[in-house]
Amino acid sequence: MFIDFRSDTVTKPTPLMLEAMMNAKVGDDVFGEDPSINELESIASNMFGMESALFCPSGTMTNQIAIKGHTQPGDEVICDETAHVYQYEGGGIAFNSGASVKLLPGDLGRITAEQILSAINPDDVHKPHSSLVCLENTSNRGGGSCYDFEAIKKIYTVCKELNLKLHLDGARLFNALVAKNETPLQYGELFDSISVCLSKSLGCPVGSLLLGKKEFIKKARRIRKVFGGGMRQAGFLAAAGIYALHNHVNRLTEDHCHAKQIAEAISKKEFVQKVLPVETNIIIFELNNSISAPALVAKLKGQDILGYAISPNRVRLVLHLDIKKEMVEKTITIIKSL
Repeated sequence: MFIDFRSDTVTKPTPLMLEAMMNAKVGDDVFGEDPSINELESIASNMFGMESALFCPSGTMTNQIAIKGHTQPGDEVICDETAHVYQYEGGGIAFNSGASVKLLPGDLGRITAEQILSAINPDDVHKPHSSLVCLENTSNRGGGSCYDFEAIKKIYTVCKELNLKLHLDGARLFNALVAKNETPLQYGELFDSISVCLSKSLGCPVGSLLLGKKEFIKKARRIRKVFGGGMRQAGFLAAAGIYALHNHVNRLTEDHCHAKQIAEAISKKEFVQKVLPVETNIIIFELNNSISAPALVAKLKGQDILGYAISPNRVRLVLHLDIKKEMVEKTITIIKSL
């Protein structure tokens, strides 16, 4: 049996989650009549202290809906150069919203208020209108790095003073909250919209939530329909989200601990040039010229460990709820033998 570190999206529902799904009360969500979806959206919006929420099939959809809801064609979105909204959403900002992107060279995926301030375009007909800033917390390409909350507050101040909207791609936000001992309410006070995935660290089979003000979510619901994201008896999926929010958040410390243990073993190997700082559940390490990332991934697969080559010389491993203590111990033993 493979030990699968390719992503935290590979998890299977736990028996108790499956039970919750099987017992879900459902209706037609496009009519607003699915009680499980309504309950999930209410739980999430209350958790973050935001007015409303919208359940969608994926984090890419919640991000793209948010960007379209906050911009007009010809606007410009400011984000880090490694941001998921730019790198991994199929050019959706241009295709869906008709907006351009200004990329900033951040620190492990994190940009600063000073960078944003200098990136905002002047009121000039030759320039696109800077209208939206997107942050990603945790940063996938940054190795699961977390923003310092004081840095986010400074970014919020810049956006507020200059009338830019602020969106958070919080696909793995709960990892950041647990790692930094922060609360959802802190984030709800600063962002115009927040996207949180249920199908990554929280272990649900499908789903993401978009949070924001009531009028914004009303607009987002219309955009979701246009994007083909209106679902019917999706309460079976929402029930998994309800279960996860109640039961799978605090356990994230286990994934973080396991990630640090594996990273320590990796850092001691001669073929490893560096390991990015491990704050949460993602390990990214860079190899020297003695072996390529695809070759190492193939070598690991030969010993029943699945990793992911994110570049010719970088490998990513992601911890999740399906990785148990004995799997971590086996992985460390294999790494030591390489």
